[in-house]
Amino acid sequence: MTKAAPILHLASASPRRAEILEALGISYTMAGMDIDEQQIPGEAAEAMVLRLAAAKAAAARADHQGVVLAADTAVVVDVDVFGKPQGQDDALSMLSRLSGRVHRVVTGVALHWDGGERVAISTSEVRFREISPEEALAYWQSGEPRGKAGAYAIQGLAGTFVEEIHGSYSGIVGLPVFETAALLAAADIEVIKSTE
Repeated sequence: MTKAAPILHLASASPRRAEILEALGISYTMAGMDIDEQQIPGEAAEAMVLRLAAAKAAAARADHQGVVLAADTAVVVDVDVFGKPQGQDDALSMLSRLSGRVHRVVTGVALHWDGGERVAISTSEVRFREISPEEALAYWQSGEPRGKAGAYAIQGLAGTFVEEIHGSYSGIVGLPVFETAALLAAADIEVIKSTE
């Protein structure tokens, strides 16, 4: 008996998002989308991640006619949105701002399929302990912060910085399970399947 072809396409190159789908037992294909991820002047972080997730899903639908899932994550300190660091100095600046304080992580999720389009958002708060400049540099040199919103990956070494979180751990990683499962259900993709 041959395995059914995946009906879900993940419009992302993120291995972390892929791991979350795998943990849920969902078959999928995946490919990153090259879109402009710049924040529009005056745009709130929540609006930005929803806009970018929807844009990634819409772009992927041009090549994938099944169900397309996309997400975008931003780290927010006060009103400043941290995307992916542009190099060592940028990453160290971000980590310095995150040190010893609470920040928000917002992840927008979008689902496009023949039956429609839906979006959802996850907002979590993360408290970091104090991070010394030497520790921040060593963390950057580990390679982990590269390509990560806010210059850190909570599921990796940066977990040692985290005193507490309020919200969705999976949302902080980059694909909130609760919101994603609800969106998938709207497209008739069950995460927990009935055996009857």
